[in-house]
Amino acid sequence: MKKVTIKTASDIALIKYWGKKDEILRLPENGSVSIKLDGLDTVTTVEFRDDLMADDITIEGESNNEETARVTKHLDRIRNLAGVKTFAKVVSQNTFPKGTGLSSSGSGFAALTFAAVASLELKLSERELSILARQGSGTACRCACGGFIEWLDGDTSETSYSVSLKPADYWDIRDVVVVVDEGKKKISSTEGHEAARTSPFYQARLDRIGNKIAQMKQAIEHKNFMELGSLAEKEALEFHSILLTSEIPLIAWYPGTVEVMQAVTDLRASGVPCYFTINTGFNVHVLTLPEYEKVVAEHLGKLSLVKKILSAKVGPAPKEIDQHLF
Repeated sequence: MKKVTIKTASDIALIKYWGKKDEILRLPENGSVSIKLDGLDTVTTVEFRDDLMADDITIEGESNNEETARVTKHLDRIRNLAGVKTFAKVVSQNTFPKGTGLSSSGSGFAALTFAAVASLELKLSERELSILARQGSGTACRCACGGFIEWLDGDTSETSYSVSLKPADYWDIRDVVVVVDEGKKKISSTEGHEAARTSPFYQARLDRIGNKIAQMKQAIEHKNFMELGSLAEKEALEFHSILLTSEIPLIAWYPGTVEVMQAVTDLRASGVPCYFTINTGFNVHVLTLPEYEKVVAEHLGKLSLVKKILSAKVGPAPKEIDQHLF
């Protein structure tokens, strides 16, 4: 057993998953495609220690009972694999706000999985790590990989995992992340997944999703940014139509969200290639090309309801670093 620190990035889903076939195993109703985001990172240090009487977990400088229970449950999965009962000290920090729809649980559980597995010196493949991370957080399944990623939905735990379609250096796309609020979401993604099937449009979405994934993979293969951006933006709007029409509606957008969406549309009409996409929160990802990143960030940063701008580029798979958090 050794102290291990892992750095991994969040991701942004271009084609999103919504609803689960299996809540316990976190098997998604549909596959998805995403881009890893270098710049929206989680760093996690794990050390299994004989002197601990319970897991010692600190996330963003705090010990939260609900989060601690979820982390401990995931550590138990990894301990069972290794055949040990030793407790662990875990410290985790993000470079971006958590609980705001920026997929902090994805990068968090991917980093935790990789760090704990390495600390216990288990030898797992990327596929096995992806399957394991998925059981902590669905999105962590994708964050276990790098670059441009596809999550295969599968019908069993063994067939639901992510693969890298292309490495991080394949295509330089930038994500201008527009933060309109740093508070937590009012309705969790878990609650939203449970309500997904109550939308009258949900089955129509599932019927179309395979074709959309194929189109997105084609856009990535051909480096067709207009096609990728247009698909991602339409997908975000369709996805939120499901949230809005569920029996317990998820109204995720804030006034600032709408302000940013309209500004992106106006920017594009003026000749700047940029497209928005939104996860289950209120903050907005704006995809653009490197030569337009500065103008997009400056323009959106001046909007009245925008709190801050974060920048990200296509990121790698989780990696071990030497700078421990304790």
